[in-house]
Amino acid sequence: MIGDDGSQLGIRSINDAIALAEEVDLDLVEIAPGSEPPVCRIMDFGRYKYELEQKKKEARKKATNIVIKEMKFRPKIDENDYQTKMNHVRKFLGEGSKVKLTIMFRGREMAHPEFGRELLQRVASDLEEIALVDQAPLQDGRNMTMLLSSTVKPKKGTEKKQLERGEKVYKNLSTLDRIEGNAAPLDEKEKQEKAKVKKNEALTRHEELDGIDLDAES
Repeated sequence: MIGDDGSQLGIRSINDAIALAEEVDLDLVEIAPGSEPPVCRIMDFGRYKYELEQKKKEARKKATNIVIKEMKFRPKIDENDYQTKMNHVRKFLGEGSKVKLTIMFRGREMAHPEFGRELLQRVASDLEEIALVDQAPLQDGRNMTMLLSSTVKPKKGTEKKQLERGEKVYKNLSTLDRIEGNAAPLDEKEKQEKAKVKKNEALTRHEELDGIDLDAES
């Protein structure tokens, strides 16, 4: 059980948990029903829903041309590996990227998909301050996936780095964008391709003119 200030209150009975929530005039909300035991948190549920909706609106505003990164987990991942991977996920989210989480099952692990679902729910719970679940856990053959979107503002210079790495490209540029130099510069190969097209167009026009008898009577 988690208190309204984020403190860990340990394992409590349902009656005790409800009583603690009523003492501070707040709600008792189950945030990880798939874990064992289930995890509940004391909160103002009305305010929580409002803030969640605001985060979703912000996420939708940033939804155009988003980079999607992937992080893979095993169902029985140890704590050190889990924390290492979570650091990478936090970095991706901090850049404004979406993150696809993939749980990979092997052999007999396929008989226990609940382990993967519990792990994904733990990730979502650990990242609730900076991410929203865009796609709930979904089984796809031997894999289970979940998609997270960032709710934090990307750090300054992030977009430039993504463009340099080829992870992001400019789309739907306005005339003002081009005038101000926001358009991505053409590389040498693109310049050669454009020059080749122009040359072919010029040759085509020349051949069409050659086929016209200028001395013929109109």
